[in-house]
Amino acid sequence: MLKYNMNLRNGTAKARMWMVCHVTALTLSLGFSSQAAAIREESVPTASLSPVGMALTGCSTGEINRKSANMNVKFAKEAEEAFNRVEEQAKILEAQKKAEEQAAAREAEAAEASRTVAVPLGNSYEKELLASIIFCEAGNQSFTGQVAVGAVVMNRIASSAYPNTMEEVIYQSGQFSPAGSGWLDQVRSSRGYTESAMQAAEAALAGENPVGGCLYFDQGGYGMQIGAHYFH
Repeated sequence: MLKYNMNLRNGTAKARMWMVCHVTALTLSLGFSSQAAAIREESVPTASLSPVGMALTGCSTGEINRKSANMNVKFAKEAEEAFNRVEEQAKILEAQKKAEEQAAAREAEAAEASRTVAVPLGNSYEKELLASIIFCEAGNQSFTGQVAVGAVVMNRIASSAYPNTMEEVIYQSGQFSPAGSGWLDQVRSSRGYTESAMQAAEAALAGENPVGGCLYFDQGGYGMQIGAHYFH
C-alpha cells in the first residue's frame, strides 16, 4: 500500500492499475477464505452468499481450492489485459506528444528561415555602405579587425533582435555613432573608404566571420579582442 500511495501522488496509470490488481486479489482471497469456511462450518445461509459463494456451495474442500485457483487465474488475466490496454494508450499519447513537439519545432525553423535578409552579394549600394561603416569604425585596424566589424553587421541582420536589412541595421538609432553623426554619409557619398575596407566588406558578405555570433564591439575591455576592439 505504501508503494501505491507514493505512485498515486504522481498520478501514474501504472500505480492505479497496481492498486486495482492487488485490491482485487486481496478481496478475492479473503472472499474465498471466508466463503469456504462458512460452507465447511455450514454457518452462512445460502441466501446471504455472494455469487462466488454460491458457486462454491456444496463443493468439497478440494473443489473449492480448484475453483478458487481457476477464478484467481481468470481475474489475474483480466487485470493483466486491462494493464496492457493502459500501457498501450500511454504509448499512443506519448507518440502524439512527440509528433506535436516535432511539428512545433519544424514550424519554428520554417518561421526563422522565412526571415528575409536583404544582403545580395554584388549589390553596389550595400557593399559601399558596409565598406563605409567598416572604414569609419575600423579603418585604422588590421584587415581581420575590419572583417570582424563587417561580420557584426551581418550577424545583426541575421538576428531576430535587429532589423533584417543592412541599411536599417547600420542606421538604427543609437547603434553606430558614425551613422548618427553624419560621417558615414560623407564617406559613402564621396567613396572615401579604403580599398582594404571594400575588400573586408566583400569578405563579410561572402560569409567570412572571425567573431562567431558576436553582435557588439567596442573598446570596453571584455570579449574577444581583435586589435583595439573587443567583440561580444
